[in-house]
Amino acid sequence: MTARVCSFAISLSLVLAAGTKGPEPLFLTSDRCAACHNDLKTASGQDVSIGFDWRASIMANSSRDPYWQASVRRETLDHSSATSHIEDECSGCHMPLTRYEAKVQGKPGQVFAHLPFSADAKDGRKAADGVDCSLCHQISAAKLGTRESFNGGFELEPRTAASTAREIGPFKIDAGQARIMQSSTGAWEPTDQGSGHLRKSELCATCHTLITTAFGPDGKPAGALPEQMPYKEWLNSDFKSTKTCQDCHMTTVPEPAPITRVFGVPRDGMKRHVFVAANFFMQRLLNRFREELEVTALPQELTAAADYTVSYLKSEAARLAISGVESQDGRLSFDVRVENLGGHKLPTAYPSRRAWLHVTVRDSGDRVVFESGALRPDGSIEGNDNDADPARFEPHYSEINAADQVQVFEDILGDSKGQVTTGLLTAVRYLKDNRIPPKGFDKRSVDADVAVVGGALEDADFSGGSDRVRYRVNLGDVRGPVKIDAELMYQPIGFRWANNLKAYGKAAEPRRFTGFYDAMAGSSAEVLAHASASR
Repeated sequence: MTARVCSFAISLSLVLAAGTKGPEPLFLTSDRCAACHNDLKTASGQDVSIGFDWRASIMANSSRDPYWQASVRRETLDHSSATSHIEDECSGCHMPLTRYEAKVQGKPGQVFAHLPFSADAKDGRKAADGVDCSLCHQISAAKLGTRESFNGGFELEPRTAASTAREIGPFKIDAGQARIMQSSTGAWEPTDQGSGHLRKSELCATCHTLITTAFGPDGKPAGALPEQMPYKEWLNSDFKSTKTCQDCHMTTVPEPAPITRVFGVPRDGMKRHVFVAANFFMQRLLNRFREELEVTALPQELTAAADYTVSYLKSEAARLAISGVESQDGRLSFDVRVENLGGHKLPTAYPSRRAWLHVTVRDSGDRVVFESGALRPDGSIEGNDNDADPARFEPHYSEINAADQVQVFEDILGDSKGQVTTGLLTAVRYLKDNRIPPKGFDKRSVDADVAVVGGALEDADFSGGSDRVRYRVNLGDVRGPVKIDAELMYQPIGFRWANNLKAYGKAAEPRRFTGFYDAMAGSSAEVLAHASASR
């Protein structure tokens, strides 16, 4: 029996065993759904299983993420008097099932009380499920897109008679299929009524729009930071009228596909539940340290998910071009243009993410005569001020003429004293934000939540959709043809963001993650785009 068939058999037995019990809780764990929504194939043989796709995603592993766990622990150590608030806030989108149930009971959400999951007999499975099926498919359209819905402020559909839960889906379900689901899950009612919001960006915005409250030394609120704003970036782009979050991150199956293996019929427009995004590094890390992190996705599933993430980024994230190549009086000049192909900033969301230009010039003998932005084995960038010194950071450049200058597209956080920090709840503003905006983004008119900060604001070649950097290289005595190579590199967790956690190494979670990072730093970055030219 294959692992997937065995998984199905176990899940189905759990579902049938639980099917006749009394009123259901607010959420079901994914095993109750996967039994019928796995082993799905199209006529051409493509496997589009919802459960298998989901369990290798970052959504499914949001609570297992060791970087998130380490970061939450750091914040509670920095702001111990606000520990309860921090765990409640951070569990809202990473452990949403247990946090929402706590909220209904008038209690704050918890994080570390549920770790390790296997030791938490009462709520461990719900905490481990991350962002699961019964969460997203119960979210109501109420208040979506408003500030009140951000920071995980979603609401669930109201219960019907006898505490029946409504599982909302995009397709019409006939009465017979509804009875099958109700008998196998208890009192859960599938419906397509009012399901249009499941395909709208406002649904995703609930957890992907985060405004964090900073705390001062006295433990009192000291300001707010628009920590993650991909939804508002999208609102200020041309994409708002052409593509939603789901269009890009939940690709549509190109042929009719069944959504359930029990009396399923092929339907047009089924969405894959891979939730492809940008954190290939975490998928690789989860796979390598799967036993310690209690990972349930199979190794081959996480490998495929990470590879698909990289492939997606290489084809959909950016485009590079080299132009204006000139050589005169021993100096080589050229432009490198980065085009953002996505509907939000590049990179977007969690501020540990960064992209940068790695540019080399080689002579006719393939000898490197100039290099800016080389990646070191430890995950740091050669010449990047912030990697060398946590109190400094690399400025935005319109022109680069030295090897120790690197164009890094990133956001740098500042505390109330204007000092650089990677503490989310210490940060009150941005000292730099030159992440490349999407097409249609007007850096002069957008509000402060998504503002361009620093030198990029005055750079005429930095605009909605692209940035152009002029390179001037001293060739010295080099004669003959030279080759220029430009790469746009991307790293989900930058060197400084990982290494700053080492100061908290007395705590288990930061110590564990930094050990993981050091072991895998060599695979922490990928090339998103490449261009070359000769002169």
